[in-house]
Amino acid sequence: MSTTTAEPSVLATPRGRLILVLLCAVGFLDFIDATIVNVALPAIRHDLGFSVQELQWIPSGYLLTYGGFMLLGGRAADLLGRKRLLVAGVVVFGISSLIGGFADSSAVLVGSRLAQGIGGAMTLPATLSILTTTFTSDADRHKALGVWAGVGGLASAVGVLAGGLLTEGPGWRWVMFINPVICALLLPLLVRLIEFDLPAAKRTGFDVTGAILATGGMLLLVYALVEAPTVGWGSGRTIACLIGAAALLLGFLANEVRHPSPLMPLSIFRIRGLAAANGTQLIAFAGFLAMFFFLTLYMQNILRYSPIQTGLAYLPVCFVIGISAGISSQLIAKVGTRPLVVGGCLVAAIGIGMFSRIPVDGSYVADLLPGMIVMSTGIGAVFVSVINAANAGVPSDQAGLAAALLNSSQQIGGALGLAVLSAIATSHTNGLLAAHAATPHALVAGFQRGLLVGSLFIVGGAVIGMRTTNTRELTD
Repeated sequence: MSTTTAEPSVLATPRGRLILVLLCAVGFLDFIDATIVNVALPAIRHDLGFSVQELQWIPSGYLLTYGGFMLLGGRAADLLGRKRLLVAGVVVFGISSLIGGFADSSAVLVGSRLAQGIGGAMTLPATLSILTTTFTSDADRHKALGVWAGVGGLASAVGVLAGGLLTEGPGWRWVMFINPVICALLLPLLVRLIEFDLPAAKRTGFDVTGAILATGGMLLLVYALVEAPTVGWGSGRTIACLIGAAALLLGFLANEVRHPSPLMPLSIFRIRGLAAANGTQLIAFAGFLAMFFFLTLYMQNILRYSPIQTGLAYLPVCFVIGISAGISSQLIAKVGTRPLVVGGCLVAAIGIGMFSRIPVDGSYVADLLPGMIVMSTGIGAVFVSVINAANAGVPSDQAGLAAALLNSSQQIGGALGLAVLSAIATSHTNGLLAAHAATPHALVAGFQRGLLVGSLFIVGGAVIGMRTTNTRELTD
């Protein structure tokens, strides 16, 4: 009679739990910096003399390099070593944040945000791939990815809260200064606890042409999406950037087919459900991150909330996402990932759809809190299940690439959603203003339109989610 020995649980050991905490802390830093500056923007504009057009580059600059270099960072983690890239990325992130905190001009602050994005693009895929290759048993991986996903969901809401507290407290510069402090605390622990991994391939096999084409194409695509609401979707610049990005990315794909050691082996898309998981992530984040943009403007410009009041208003989102992610990570073993992806998207869509009815004379308890609870319940389930579905069946030597693809989908989705939905909202508002509607009513009507379309985006995520891998089927 033969017996099988269960794979030992790394997560059950104190060292394993500490590694998970450290990896999640690094991921949290990357995620939170996409939203923490938003509430501080008026104070930054006042201190450094930003124009309105320049101001958008404080959040967008980070998004540009973060999304643009993500694929390169993910493959570099596989080829050059995950620990090596993680430590280097944390150093880049910390130093660039310190420079941003001392910035005395708009150019220096935007430059530091661009450098922060490069640091994030180095650390995030390395961090997620270390997580998936450290916690290899099914039970450990589901739990670890559940915690990771919960942290990712929390970071967006906590970013708005922390930005409000820091801006009204010690000042907006601490939105930047807090990062190097945390990086300095994390670095010695990362060096000590994370095992050194051998590169998956020799450096001589690095696909330089693919790296240039992919990074250039991603940078140009994200740049076009970020700039489109300002210069117009039909402008020559936007069209030229989109055509250029498409040409570079098509050239990248052609190069990958021919190269003996490609940056992105196209065989990775043979992994069942990987493309669908990335598609779901992209379209779900398009609706989810744009929601923060509209609700923050609504609370500050219509309800007249202060930065700290705006931040505190998102506290229920933090709690509910954490609870939902924890419950969902336990449910994955019972029902698999696909029901949670589809069901979570539909619940989140209902929550964001509820926001599309916000009135000019709204109140927090009646008009915001119910939608926040419903949306957070759904999105917490989506975060956990999509990450698990995307990593199911990925070999260890492609874990960094898979992580980079998923996070590129997230960043491009965020940029796309903000560009498209803000354009829809602005067009509707301008139409009403031209018809002599009162400004508050026109603004709110624009927010409503943008939020409604955002909820439809997430319904689209549910449809794509039906094609994702169901991890329960892999274990049956």
